[in-house]
Amino acid sequence: MGFLAAIEWLLQPIKNNQASAANSKLPKLILLLHIPAQILCLMSFFYGIKTGALQDFWIWVAAVSMGINTGSAAIVVAHEFIHRKAAWQQFLGKWLLFTAGNFYFFVEHLRVHHKWVGTSKDTASAQKGENLYAFFLRSGLGQIKSAWKLESERLHGKNKSIWSLNHYVIRQIILHILFDCVIVFWFGPIALVAFVLHCVVANFLLEYVNYIEHYGLTRRENERVNEMHSWQSDSIVSRFLLVDLSRHADHHYYAAKPFHTLDSHAKSPELPSGYAGLFFVAAIPPLWFKLIDNRIPA
Repeated sequence: MGFLAAIEWLLQPIKNNQASAANSKLPKLILLLHIPAQILCLMSFFYGIKTGALQDFWIWVAAVSMGINTGSAAIVVAHEFIHRKAAWQQFLGKWLLFTAGNFYFFVEHLRVHHKWVGTSKDTASAQKGENLYAFFLRSGLGQIKSAWKLESERLHGKNKSIWSLNHYVIRQIILHILFDCVIVFWFGPIALVAFVLHCVVANFLLEYVNYIEHYGLTRRENERVNEMHSWQSDSIVSRFLLVDLSRHADHHYYAAKPFHTLDSHAKSPELPSGYAGLFFVAAIPPLWFKLIDNRIPA
């Protein structure tokens, strides 16, 4: 990540808006290839622990490395899939989130974050002066609580019990418990602890991305979301590795647009670097505040 961060600070951003054709097959193939890639990563991770190829210190190095991969690839692609209308694509998105141990993002992101971004009703919007670590706890816990409430209200509206597999959060938790039991049975308790560590790292990266995407940007609750309510980065590294997630202003402006058709907006607040380039900055709160606070639009 340090290498990518250095590149992002050195290379000039690319603001070209000549997007690929909306029906192009290559962008779809790129997303789909992340499914077998994630399966192979998980299989090699558990196989390495089972066979002893990974031992002691290297188990935890692999867990962190796997977490970085899941957080920067699987969750990013999951985000793209859950915004699609096709049921099979949403299923793939939910499966990728499952591999990251995330049981709330599918519900909360679509039904709260995109509706209330930049307002006090959205816990995934970082406030000015809030550091990354405080945000990680507030945002994660807030989204879990919100997802539970939303699913409970949905089932109440259908006169169904919330204590059933119809409740997305409950269903995901039960499936994870079963999956964890399989991990312990086949690969041992150390493998489970390593997998959980991987999940923590992956979801920390998810919340880091939320943090830098909306930090300090606010709007009125009755104001339509526009290109001014998300930070934008045209860094070629972030655009390429994160399937144009860094063009986040356009994503919130037009949430249904596929990643390869997102545009750069001249009026959007601009991050001074890409997502990798700002990770170590955000990890040091005084440095982050000094760099970003004076860039927040009035």
